[in-house]
Amino acid sequence: MTGQAVKGLSLNEIAARLGGEVLGDGETVVCQVASLASASAGQISFLTNPKYRSQLAATGASAVIVPPASADLTALPRIVVANAYAYYARVSALLNPASRPAAGIDVRASSSSSLPASCSIGPGVEIGHGVKLGDNVVIGANCSIGDGVEIGANSWLYPNVSVYAGCVIGERAIIHSGTVIGADGFGFAPDGGTWIKIPQIGAVRIGDDVEIGANTTVDRGALDDTIIGNGCKLDNQIQIGHNCIIGDHTLIAGCVGIAGSARIGRNCILLGASMILGHLEICDGTTVSPGTMVMKSIRKPGQYTALFPLQEHDQWLRNAAQIRHLERLAERVAKLEKLLEENNLKG
Repeated sequence: MTGQAVKGLSLNEIAARLGGEVLGDGETVVCQVASLASASAGQISFLTNPKYRSQLAATGASAVIVPPASADLTALPRIVVANAYAYYARVSALLNPASRPAAGIDVRASSSSSLPASCSIGPGVEIGHGVKLGDNVVIGANCSIGDGVEIGANSWLYPNVSVYAGCVIGERAIIHSGTVIGADGFGFAPDGGTWIKIPQIGAVRIGDDVEIGANTTVDRGALDDTIIGNGCKLDNQIQIGHNCIIGDHTLIAGCVGIAGSARIGRNCILLGASMILGHLEICDGTTVSPGTMVMKSIRKPGQYTALFPLQEHDQWLRNAAQIRHLERLAERVAKLEKLLEENNLKG
């Protein structure tokens, strides 16, 4: 959540805080960011993709952020940086500072633990015994914080987040509404046609600088903890099963499902609706394409796709019918290759 935009900063002031080379009038003041197509006076925009160069020529922005290769494409006041997109994100944060609620515990909240005076606890919050909060933690309305939970300094839980007993969240975490941290993993042992629940006695441990989107669930471990590393970014409506380990700075897009005991490496990208089966290992630096079902471990970095191209339905049905016969076709091809080899030997 952000508050009102600041009154404005000059390009020189921005560069002094964030770096970058200012070309043109460094005293140009901007008060908000905008796209090249929609920007107007008093706003700063950015160019990252060469296909938008025509928009750069026509933009109404007062200033722009550009990479070195595009520095001479405009006469507008500009900040030149290698990564214009990341710089834009930092500028946006400068111009749109978060509006944190006032410190204190709302009279409608209930806490069984001693909390730092700098924390903000919203109405309807329930905090259990032995909870440890760092300084400046924000707990939004109607959150439930179980016994023994630890949440690091400057973390922010939006309304209606549930954190079950014994879970640990690092510093500067952002957890959006409806997320559940530490619910029981899906563990049941078969017994003569029935299912016996396996107690989930692990917890969830979340590192520093992690953001988790709305309505995402991270299950607690059956024995060991479920772990999400430092700097991970999780989108909305993700399911992470028990005992998963997610490496540092991995990004996971919406509707991804990760089954229990999967190990995802560092700096991976799992794109929307991809599915990872349980007990698999994904190596560092792997990207999984949208809608891909990962059914075996990935040992080599790169991008992996297991999605059939879009077709008209009737064509898809014809191809699907052929796929059913692939095994028989492969056997026939093998027989023909064997016959050809025998004939060549006879010749």
